[in-house]
Amino acid sequence: MGRLRNEGLQMLLVAVVTAIAGEFKITPFSGEVFRIGLGSSAFLLCLLLMRHLPYVYSGLLTGVTVLVFRMLEDLIISLGTASIADSVLSHLSSSIYYIVFGLAMSRIKDKWHDFHPFVMGICIAAIDLVSNEAELLARSLILHSPYLYSDRLALIAITAIVRSYFVVGIYSSVTVSQMRVLHSEQKKRLEQMLSTNSGLYGEVFYLRKSMDTIEQITAKSHNLYEEVNSAGLKSYSRSMLDITQQIHEVKKDSQRILAGLLKLFDRDIASQMKLAEVVDFAIRSNSSYSAMLGKRIEFRSDIRMDYMTDHYIPLLTMLNNLVSNAVEAIEGQGEITIRVYEHSAETVMTVSDTGEGIADQDRNMIYEPGFTTKFNQEGFAATGIGLSHVRDIVRDLGGDIHLQSGGASFPTTFVITLPTDTLKKGE
Repeated sequence: MGRLRNEGLQMLLVAVVTAIAGEFKITPFSGEVFRIGLGSSAFLLCLLLMRHLPYVYSGLLTGVTVLVFRMLEDLIISLGTASIADSVLSHLSSSIYYIVFGLAMSRIKDKWHDFHPFVMGICIAAIDLVSNEAELLARSLILHSPYLYSDRLALIAITAIVRSYFVVGIYSSVTVSQMRVLHSEQKKRLEQMLSTNSGLYGEVFYLRKSMDTIEQITAKSHNLYEEVNSAGLKSYSRSMLDITQQIHEVKKDSQRILAGLLKLFDRDIASQMKLAEVVDFAIRSNSSYSAMLGKRIEFRSDIRMDYMTDHYIPLLTMLNNLVSNAVEAIEGQGEITIRVYEHSAETVMTVSDTGEGIADQDRNMIYEPGFTTKFNQEGFAATGIGLSHVRDIVRDLGGDIHLQSGGASFPTTFVITLPTDTLKKGE
């Protein structure tokens, strides 16, 4: 019921707008009495933009509204002395135009999205011409005037074509603008989901690793229980059994958490992405991060090879963490460069920055679990997944990561090498 009321109000709005626009007329040729009203253009544009409306009823309501509007206009101009009957007869033919136009548009309503704009313009021009002819025929029958204007037929046809293509052009511009806005919103949502899934990938990867560790601890604990029990140490064996059961409960809780994360992580975002898109996303997301930290960092990329991959989530996870580490390592302003190129049968990705670099005494420890050089003012360590996690993800893909000194310009450069065949999709 609410939907029907809303459609009724929209149809009434279209009718009123058309009636008002019809009072604005253009005289394209000097010295001619031939005038073009803007009502038909307004009515066509409304129908194109409000495709959900019933066109037949919209045409009927618009025709009646135009008739009533012009009758009231006659009464106002004549100060109430105009004959209502004469006014109806004078403007009834104009109503016929909108009724026929709405009826004809309803016939192609479900098909015009398959039309090329050129074909669409021709169809609407033909409908406009037929509607004009119906108006002229109605006027000749009502007012007993000549119907066939042979000298004006070509002019009416040209007007219909120009008017139709003009409105179709406006409609196409509005549609393109709407599509751009929709594409921008979809792109923003995709970036948010990619960022979320990139973070989830690291969590899922290490939760699985932790579960493997828990499984090993459970097995060792149970073996120790059996050894202690065989030795006759009943009180100790009972304690060992309790510990084993508690570890098993932790494992089950971890499994439930993993199942919940996988429901989020396994959402279908995209089946594959190009390497250039992965790098671009890492740069854009960390540009926002650097701006939030109040740093002026110039990001550069050098993509010398590109292909589709379905391993874009782990690649995003690795690059995001390496680039965010580089952002945090730069004081004030600096430069970060991501390069992608092929060497032999491997895809090489490098992340370089102009930060303070890594001290020599820390180079052998940077991949140790829990190692960090980042502490806040309260002395608390950073909460990133760490280079040890990045290294494990790289190794899980069959690759390797190492730190390479790049001289004074790029004192810190991480180099990731991955098997190209592993990353490529469908090639």
